Amino acid sequence: MDKLVPARLGTSYRWLLASSWTTNFGDGIAMAAGPLLVASLTDEPFLISVAALLGWAPPLVFSLYAGVLSDRHNRRRIVLTANAVRVLILAVLVTTVATGTASVTVALVALGLLATAEVFADNTTATLTPMLVSRDDLAIANSRIQTGFITLNQLAGPPLGAALFAAGTAWPFLGQTLLVVAGTLLVSRVVLPPHGREATGRQTRELRKDLAAGFRWTLSHAAVRTLGLTILIFNVTFGAAWSVLVLYAQDRLGLGSVGFGLMTTVGAVGGLVGTGLYGWITRHVSLGDIMRVGLIIETLTHLGLALTRSPWLAAGIFFLFGAHAFIWGTTSITVRQRAVPTELQGRVGGVYTICVYGGLVVGSAIGGVLATKYGVTAPFWFAFAGSAVFVVALWRQVSRIAHDDEPHSERPLETVSA
Repeated sequence: MDKLVPARLGTSYRWLLASSWTTNFGDGIAMAAGPLLVASLTDEPFLISVAALLGWAPPLVFSLYAGVLSDRHNRRRIVLTANAVRVLILAVLVTTVATGTASVTVALVALGLLATAEVFADNTTATLTPMLVSRDDLAIANSRIQTGFITLNQLAGPPLGAALFAAGTAWPFLGQTLLVVAGTLLVSRVVLPPHGREATGRQTRELRKDLAAGFRWTLSHAAVRTLGLTILIFNVTFGAAWSVLVLYAQDRLGLGSVGFGLMTTVGAVGGLVGTGLYGWITRHVSLGDIMRVGLIIETLTHLGLALTRSPWLAAGIFFLFGAHAFIWGTTSITVRQRAVPTELQGRVGGVYTICVYGGLVVGSAIGGVLATKYGVTAPFWFAFAGSAVFVVALWRQVSRIAHDDEPHSERPLETVSA
């Protein structure tokens, strides 16, 4: 235990880490079970894409407010409250599914509410580690949390969720409920130093000014502005294709529930490999070239999936894309942290989050419409064409975005793919 989580990190951090790993495991189970539930209740591609939209829209709408809330109130209480809300929603969902009364509307509303509560839980949880460990230990503390996210949320959770769904539609959601309850009990043991303040009318006005300053700075900085535009456009194409991924896996690749879960796991394995190789890659390849290769890989990913019917070839594509997604995430946060002043990191990060999820939300709506009218591969053709056009338009700008003239450095891994 001391090698995994050194004692100097403190008892409260250990409780936090255990809670993070536990709830991430539950979220990984739901990652596969949620789309499978919707697909079992309807074969309408648009409604299936709405399930993806409801997972991506809450961070777009609530992430900035969740950050303000965590700065002004007791953070442990926010996490406990958000998780309690998740447990209540899951209890209703499990009951309706187990009794056979669940409808596609019930499923979609439940998934949307769960995603909303998760925004407040996850955003606030992310603020706890700097309160519990010293600055010198932040790297190891965050790496332990990231390890749990990749292994439990991305690797172990989806195939288990798919297998439980195949055994009985209520089982994965019951499992997630138990894991969220356990995570809530664990985080309740965390002891935080004094923090938080109550909002006043003046503070509210200052908040609006601060947020506006973040938007203005982003728009005025050419490199960061172009990076935000890049993630916005590429997440439109990514969201269009990935919003109907469960339908694509079933209809195009002929995979069942377990096969769909394993596809997401293959992508996570690629991400784990990409994460492990990132230090070596940045020592031998410039950030500009890393970004160029990433843009090409993403474009060809959509083309390959649009053409293939082979699960094995699709698995290879998912593996490569998973490596690209984690490498791109690491590179993009490196670029932003170099360019953005310390006092603006949070606000500019919030603007970037809007670009990330704004693209996903728009893309999921487009994907649903295209799949309904033209078939399940249509969103992938759209994603390929849109990505190809933008790669050509962006090619000469990548070096400026990546600050190739500055020394390379490694930064913590982002969890949202481009």
